[in-house]
Amino acid sequence: MPPHSRSFRLSRRRFLQLSTATASAVALANCQRSSSNSTGIGSSTEPLHIYTWADYADTEVFDRFTQTTGIPLEVQTYDSNEMMLAKMQAGGGQQFSILYPSDYMVQQMVELGLLAQIDQARLTGLDDLRDPWQSPTYDPNNTHSIPLSWGTTGLIYDTTRLITPPTDWTYLWEQQDVLTGRMTLLDDLRETLGATLASLGFSYNATDPQEIEAAFERLRELKPAIAQFSSFGWEDQLIAGDFDLCMTYSHLGNALPAEHPNLRYVIPASGSSLWTDTMVIPQGAPNPEAAYAWLNFMLEPENAAFAVERLRFATPSQSAFERLPMELQESETLFPPESVLANCEGIAPLDAATADLFDRYWTELTSA
Repeated sequence: MPPHSRSFRLSRRRFLQLSTATASAVALANCQRSSSNSTGIGSSTEPLHIYTWADYADTEVFDRFTQTTGIPLEVQTYDSNEMMLAKMQAGGGQQFSILYPSDYMVQQMVELGLLAQIDQARLTGLDDLRDPWQSPTYDPNNTHSIPLSWGTTGLIYDTTRLITPPTDWTYLWEQQDVLTGRMTLLDDLRETLGATLASLGFSYNATDPQEIEAAFERLRELKPAIAQFSSFGWEDQLIAGDFDLCMTYSHLGNALPAEHPNLRYVIPASGSSLWTDTMVIPQGAPNPEAAYAWLNFMLEPENAAFAVERLRFATPSQSAFERLPMELQESETLFPPESVLANCEGIAPLDAATADLFDRYWTELTSA
């Protein structure tokens, strides 16, 4: 069993199920620790408020930051970019100092005027980012965001239960009878409708109403077999054998098999989404000093490598990559080869009419 695996169960899954209570406990514990840390900053230090993905909430990473800087943390979590955006549009920018939007959501939030510009003079380590993240298309020159992680979306399955292993999205329809009631898809309209579009040979970012309708109809055919639309919280049921296959992001796809060898993650052969999750500072954020301390902490290669080993996401930092154990550097599901990445595509923002169409179809699928 990898050394991180027991803590993975205690930290990540508890955040998935008990995020509010756990975040409060983390904040309290960090406040207590900060009163005696080596920086001399006392427990009255203003906390850093973070709003992050549910499966990025790791107590050991948070503890490391507090022990290094003396700054306590208060953490809340979300399950989708859209959930985070809704909170920001309701005034959440006054509540949080660090957010974790994905690439396409950065573009949308910039257009809505929700993000502060990054003062890059206050940061170190940007020159260590690999070329695709030096000036990414979703945020040229990293003006409003700092890349934290990247990965793919695919399928994780139980090798002891599925005789024929999945290799592509079409497997879901071909094996629908076998999978009925034993599979989950992401509660993420862009990912799940995007994967269905890909299964039909279309782009994840299709804007043709006929292509989108075809994906909706195809997904509606599959719905009776779907146990639930769920981005997080299905892990225990997959481990227990209640589910055979789940659609997931690659960091969970890599972390769970490290602990449970009967599980395997596969990137669909016809293509998948290629995502980047970022760190941003919202407009009107409290405690910007602590926000920049967090950005610098996560840009430091040793800390970035530590986060990779804890959370199993891919890092855009070259120096952090070089610090990883060889087994992680050579993992083709964690750091896919170019031949695999060539079939993947990033999720792009949609125009208003197409977004409304996606929303209407998704609401019909998930509420019926």
